[in-house]
Amino acid sequence: MKISLNNVKKYYRDRLVLDIEKLEIEKGKITGIIGPNGSGKSTLLNIISGLDTDYQGTICYDLGVINKDIYNKMTLVSQKPYLFKRRVYDNIGYPLKVRNIQKEEIKKNVDKIIDRLEIKDLREKKAHLLSGGESQKVSLARALVFEPELLLLDEPTSNIDPESIKILEREIVRFNKETEATVIIVTHNLEQSDRICDKIIYLQNGKVGL
Repeated sequence: MKISLNNVKKYYRDRLVLDIEKLEIEKGKITGIIGPNGSGKSTLLNIISGLDTDYQGTICYDLGVINKDIYNKMTLVSQKPYLFKRRVYDNIGYPLKVRNIQKEEIKKNVDKIIDRLEIKDLREKKAHLLSGGESQKVSLARALVFEPELLLLDEPTSNIDPESIKILEREIVRFNKETEATVIIVTHNLEQSDRICDKIIYLQNGKVGL
């Protein structure tokens, strides 16, 4: 999914926090968004995801505007993920359940993503009792399981140990290569962006830098 932003402005009260004249995010690539705190990274991600609709300008998704069909083809993994008070297995399978996938197919896909992210030990645990790092792994698994065309990630590896970061980065890259989905990742980690991103966008004071 190609994303095109034109004259996008976002205000908080009277303060301009995002001011993007023109920005195109390539289809099928991993694009990193970096910049200092308060530069507008998460705000941009929220606008692209459709969570924040209070902005000026236009955003096109494969030349179309946001609609229910496009919503169903994207997902956002936030920095502080929300998980249901159910088993980890049920949380991961939820996107497939609401899309009316058969139980046998749900089990096959959930088991596959659990194996890939190496979280078998979490399968039967209550998701709301997980640590922050465990919650981020489960949240990514829930996002990947239905293979969205647009995957939006807001600091997906913060509060995670180095070995788990390797696993998550590996699976994000694998997902991108196997499905040719568009991935946008907000990160403070410059080394991470160099490792996994095809292109990097730098934000400074709400504007796209060079």
